[in-house]
Amino acid sequence: MAYKWSDDLLTGNMQIDTEHKELIKAINDLLEACSKGKGRAELERTVKFLSSYTKTHFAHEEALQMKYSYPDYNNHKKYHKHFVEQVESIHKKLLAEGSSIVLVGEINSKVGNWIINHIKREDVKVAQHIKSKSK
Repeated sequence: MAYKWSDDLLTGNMQIDTEHKELIKAINDLLEACSKGKGRAELERTVKFLSSYTKTHFAHEEALQMKYSYPDYNNHKKYHKHFVEQVESIHKKLLAEGSSIVLVGEINSKVGNWIINHIKREDVKVAQHIKSKSK
């Protein structure tokens, strides 16, 4: 089942929202490939993209948090670090074991669900803080 972008995922920061959309698109592209029987072939591309893009995206988010003195910056950074470790773990499994439907499931559950929940629970708080400081 694909992830749908909705207004409750908007942070109000154009750069962050655009990057979130790219992350969700990568997961959806993998799920679509799976529905066509091409998930294993798409898995490596998706994992490489997520490994690289999440680091860039998190750096952008963390820079904004520092710029606006976000009070929960340290915890937010820990969430990001844990997520990067999850993606790296999946990448290591991919390199060691090759593509599998199990890894596709891990991407869907550990990565896709995490992104959606993180945006709704944490990133919206960051966006609200930035908005309040920008007035």
